[in-house]
Amino acid sequence: METRKLFYEDCHLREFSARVLDCRKTEKGWAVVLDATAFYPEGGGQACDLGRIDDANVLDVQENGEEILHICDKAMEIGAVVNGVIDWEHRFDLMQQHAGEHIVSGLVHKLLGHHNVGFHVGSDRMEIDFDGPITWQQLQKIERRANEAVWANLPILCFYPSREELPNIVYRTKKALPWPVRLVQIPGIDSCACCGVHTKTTGEIGLIKILSCVKFHQGVRIELACGSRAYGHLAQIFEENRAVSQLLSVPMEATGEGVRKLSDALAGEKFRANQLQSRLFAAIAAGYAGQKDVVHFEDGLDSTQVRQLADKIVAVVDGFCAVFSQNEGGFAYCLATRDGDLRQLNKDMIAALDGRGGGKPNFQQGSVKASKDAVLAFFRK
Repeated sequence: METRKLFYEDCHLREFSARVLDCRKTEKGWAVVLDATAFYPEGGGQACDLGRIDDANVLDVQENGEEILHICDKAMEIGAVVNGVIDWEHRFDLMQQHAGEHIVSGLVHKLLGHHNVGFHVGSDRMEIDFDGPITWQQLQKIERRANEAVWANLPILCFYPSREELPNIVYRTKKALPWPVRLVQIPGIDSCACCGVHTKTTGEIGLIKILSCVKFHQGVRIELACGSRAYGHLAQIFEENRAVSQLLSVPMEATGEGVRKLSDALAGEKFRANQLQSRLFAAIAAGYAGQKDVVHFEDGLDSTQVRQLADKIVAVVDGFCAVFSQNEGGFAYCLATRDGDLRQLNKDMIAALDGRGGGKPNFQQGSVKASKDAVLAFFRK
């Protein structure tokens, strides 16, 4: 039972009437087959349309041979004439993304010779994989050219060449295709075999923004957004940048320089703080000079600072040192000695104080979940 594909005849068709040819129960819902549909089934890297058929929600749309299965949450009477309504916001968003992908992939192929080897439309952005390297500078130029194509409001042509015409047409394809082949062409930009649904003109895409580029296999993976998605993304970034500019008291176009200056100032303060901390740790250690075994508590230290303080103390004592700094639920600790093996002491301590840790024979580090009194009691044994 072949279904007439209204989405190819008019990609802007939002509502239609059709006759129910079949309705059968499946695990996911009722699979409804119509004699005609404007619901695009999942395929070509593009998600399916959503919407309603009479009072039933369309949950999924899949192609099954010549049939198009509308997975609905309600059954329908075979032979009945029903009314279908497309979720237009969802459909138009997907058309903007897919048409924008054609422009970017077409330009990458035209200018750099790389092929699109993967395409996925996510919930807020899409990914395209290419089989060759692309620099960020090259992508900036491609993005500019892509938006120039949008502003030119070029027609997007979708058609099936005749068997005789097809061999004479140059088009992108991931594999050799038997006739008939559906081609999507954007004059001067792209010619590609594709079964998806696209906007009628490039102007309907509105905006194309490339968001990222990372190495992927032998090529790259880029993230981009088109149309309303691109606008929403840039609007969010604008508001974030506006907040940063207010916090730094600099113009919005100078936030990068403002953050650089702040980063340099913080680096200088961090250096001075480390110098003061080193002097403080040396002073603490000097107070233990000549002692045998030392247990020291110091608040507000992270695990690295705990080790640094232990290094200072162990250099001046004759035995071992144990440094503890309180954290959530207990203490971070470091056991250190110049000579000797602390592994058994550490094993006994973490068993007694509900801890975990390890390291080299003369250096053990970890954490314990115990009170200060319990720690002191352990070392008084």
